[in-house]
Amino acid sequence: MIGVIGATAAGRRTADHLAGALPGACALDGRPADAVAAAWDRADALVLCMATGAAVRVVATHLRDKHADPAVVDVDDARAFAVALTGGHHGGNDLARAVADALGATPVVTTATDAAGLPALESLGAHLGLRLDPASRPHVAAVAAALLGGERVARWRARPWPTGPLPGAVVDVATPAAPGIAVTDELVAVPAPCLVYRPASLVVGVGASRGAPADEVGGLIDAALADAGLSPLSVAHVATVDRKAEEAGIVAAAAARGWPLVTHPAAALAAVAVPNPSPVVHAEVGTPSVAEAAALVGGGELLVAKRKSATATVAVARRPVRGRLAVVSTGPGAAALVPPLARDALAGADFVVGLDQYVERIRAWLRPGCEVAASPIGDEVARAETAIGAARGGRSVALVSGGDVGVYGMASPALERAGDDVDVVVVPGVTAAVAAAALLGSPLGHDHCAISLSDLLTPYEVIRRRVKAAAEGDFVVSFYNPRSRGRHWQLDEARLLLAEHRPASTPVGLVTDAYRPTQSVTLTTLGTLDTADVGMLTTVVVGNRQTRVVAGRMVTPRGYA
Repeated sequence: MIGVIGATAAGRRTADHLAGALPGACALDGRPADAVAAAWDRADALVLCMATGAAVRVVATHLRDKHADPAVVDVDDARAFAVALTGGHHGGNDLARAVADALGATPVVTTATDAAGLPALESLGAHLGLRLDPASRPHVAAVAAALLGGERVARWRARPWPTGPLPGAVVDVATPAAPGIAVTDELVAVPAPCLVYRPASLVVGVGASRGAPADEVGGLIDAALADAGLSPLSVAHVATVDRKAEEAGIVAAAAARGWPLVTHPAAALAAVAVPNPSPVVHAEVGTPSVAEAAALVGGGELLVAKRKSATATVAVARRPVRGRLAVVSTGPGAAALVPPLARDALAGADFVVGLDQYVERIRAWLRPGCEVAASPIGDEVARAETAIGAARGGRSVALVSGGDVGVYGMASPALERAGDDVDVVVVPGVTAAVAAAALLGSPLGHDHCAISLSDLLTPYEVIRRRVKAAAEGDFVVSFYNPRSRGRHWQLDEARLLLAEHRPASTPVGLVTDAYRPTQSVTLTTLGTLDTADVGMLTTVVVGNRQTRVVAGRMVTPRGYA
């Protein structure tokens, strides 16, 4: 819950606005001091709409522990600034930015690492499933100081789990060292100061007889992890057969430890090879193994073979290490059209691959320590393979593409080559056709299609058939790659093919360099279109029989009435 409190009439109006604008927020009534006191122990964060001095005095008596206290953001009555007062690395900085977005204000973030563009160590790799071991928290300040001071910081990973970007002073080492960062699911000793991050790498498989006590199930799990030297913080989930989805002891044991419970059909578990199958279990639930098979059903390495208590069985497996590849859309060119999801993916990447002109657009969102592999136009397959190879090597990778990655972009070559050993996230964006349409008016208001006239990857006979089909079907057509220095006649032929099925007065829009300083927007008609005005960076939008120009804007009606 985010509690929002206003001290003045203007502050209360701001509080009411934020209560509707921020997910999970609610305006709190009463005197600010009383409202803060009542909400302090139950709120995740507080937004105080009042003078900063007043906000500091109101919260000062409640501050106890930065890891337990709610984050506090202050907003002035003029709605000019959103100041992260406390809990910057525990949600306060992100909340200040969200509040600023909701108010059109400026976020004020003063934590040292954020000011230097460095990652918050408390949440390093959180988007990749890493968790900072609470026992490491006393060392955060020392490791952060080393990073800020440009000192050598050692990064040791027991396996190639990705961490996200880290600055150049971080070096990979073969054994834990200080000051350092360690990524492991094992309970190993590390020198101080060193921060230990736990990957979500372990699956605990559980089987149980009907009525197995939660204490017995939980105790068996705890003992199995402890004896194997494995951290409970690295448990991704508890797994069992679907027939045990409501077994109270399993459900309660998982819930008490904050672990999700995942169930699998007996047939899926029966297909998993295990070292200790049981015909008795097979006869009972339809699979020769529950605990071991449930731990291994997603692949990986069995670390703890089946262990038994009176009424339960437990096994533990380590999931295969998976790299992460984000295929990121950068839009048509303007920074304002790069979506927030794309900015977040870029900020979380330690390796960025892309066409040089696209990479230059997004450098502002890359963090220190991010490596860039930019290349000239052509050889999309090589870029995709570079990105996938880096992800398989344990890196958090962003493969960038202009417009939308899924429309004549890098998503297809990447997904064709990425196996199930890489987690792939596709981040959508604004396509060239959509950007052009917005500048022209609303030409895509009814059925439409996009056709690339480049024959580098598609035989021209296929392209010709598609243009003919679009003409016969009366689709609005957006032509990508319409013309280049060595390929100039295809657009002329496409115009003639369309002219067989729609009048010469059909509106045509030409948009070059959409949302860039060199942007050009032209309205013409199918009969007067001069293809010499079109270049490789032009999107050509040809209307259908219903498309018309209204007040200088190209409009395709939504219906045929």
